[in-house]
Amino acid sequence: MTPQELCNDLTAYCKLNANPELVKKYSRYFKEGVYDAWGLSQALMDAKKAELKKSEEITVDLVFETAPLLMKSGKYEETSFALILITIVKDKLIRTDFTRLESWFETGIANWAHADYFGMFFLPEIMKQGLVEKNDFSGWITSPYKFQRRCVPVTFIKLLKTGIPFQELFSFLEPLMSDPEREVHQGMGWFLREAWKIKQEETEAFLLKWKNTAPRLIFQYACEKMKPEMKLRFRKAK
Repeated sequence: MTPQELCNDLTAYCKLNANPELVKKYSRYFKEGVYDAWGLSQALMDAKKAELKKSEEITVDLVFETAPLLMKSGKYEETSFALILITIVKDKLIRTDFTRLESWFETGIANWAHADYFGMFFLPEIMKQGLVEKNDFSGWITSPYKFQRRCVPVTFIKLLKTGIPFQELFSFLEPLMSDPEREVHQGMGWFLREAWKIKQEETEAFLLKWKNTAPRLIFQYACEKMKPEMKLRFRKAK
């Protein structure tokens, strides 16, 4: 199977199963831009993934050559299939493939859903394999692409229960406390909320350090599970 053949097959599958009602239903969750989608259900996406996996035709090079073809359409599901393809071959990746993945934020990963799928379900897995480690994400912190920056704290949520010192994670992610983008604030707030559930004292000390200077949306997310009286400690000083 060639990259173009695989791309054509996936595009045809999308067209065949397009559902305008689902596009309308989910478009309200994508406020950063137009939700350009076919409207495939999750069940249909999962069915196609199972078919691709069973075929045993998907190789690492095929994925990297097909991904740009899928992503250039701008259609939500076609980029989703690129992410699905890379998960199918994750056990066959080598360290240099991490650099190849970075270009996907320039060509296709341009919304919170794809960034979070990448950060929640794929990147932690290749970290577990030893393919990449925390410091490999240092360049992502200063990336010109906001969803690449968001991906870092989302990915690191899975590190919170691995025994790594929280202060090490906080220091690494600290530049994102000054990030200008709302989507990054959401990712940082989410990370800190999950950190607070595990180690309240350490997380609160970090939040107090930033309470007067970091964007309020970070605190809105980070303090979401706190009792009302506790949230008062993290209000910005007047």
